[in-house]
Amino acid sequence: MAKPDYLLFFIDPNRCIGCQACVQACSECDTHRGESMIHLEYVSRTDSVQTVPVVCMHCEQPTCAEVCPADAIKRTGDGVVQSARKPRCIACGNCVVACPFGVPEVYEDRKIMMKCDMCYDRTSVGKKPMCATVCPSQALFFGTREQIAQLRPQSAPVNTFQFGEQTITTQVQMMVPRAVAVRAPLVDVVAAMDEQPRNRAVTLKMINEPPQSAQDVEINDPFAEVEV
Repeated sequence: MAKPDYLLFFIDPNRCIGCQACVQACSECDTHRGESMIHLEYVSRTDSVQTVPVVCMHCEQPTCAEVCPADAIKRTGDGVVQSARKPRCIACGNCVVACPFGVPEVYEDRKIMMKCDMCYDRTSVGKKPMCATVCPSQALFFGTREQIAQLRPQSAPVNTFQFGEQTITTQVQMMVPRAVAVRAPLVDVVAAMDEQPRNRAVTLKMINEPPQSAQDVEINDPFAEVEV
């Protein structure tokens, strides 16, 4: 059975809280043999605690499959790129080097490449992938475009990525600010690497008026010392 076309996988990196629930749940998917196929990466660990989940983007023209000398990586008719097939995979690692998103992994003990297959045993029958099922912040979301538009009115999905002169279209959708999506309907990954984070300040409303009486002080600050 094929994955329903109206159900899509959306990633919103801005909502990731680094809880690793997705990592633990991924290992429970029946097709993963107890291994977690999702990566939880730090954006810039020296400067921030911000994390981002990394799953297979399921490219329309998967580079990993194009460079496989054994023709071990297949793409299903509904666009899901599968892990390497055991009888064919020679664990050469070409797919690991070629993938622009850094997703495939070669397991030396089994001599095979394994990666995220969007929990195909679940999504092919309309169920959510394990990671999207447990994500508490909905950084990983599996549903329709109408649902994500209602949940993220200030964001828009993008599935086209620019790597230098190469443009890649993916099945997985990346949520970006709507204003950014209007200006550029793709994510220029190489150019974004040089961007500097903007300084952000939180403005808090302060009460400047002093309390009028000792009773007011006690109400505002029960631990304050007051002379009576």
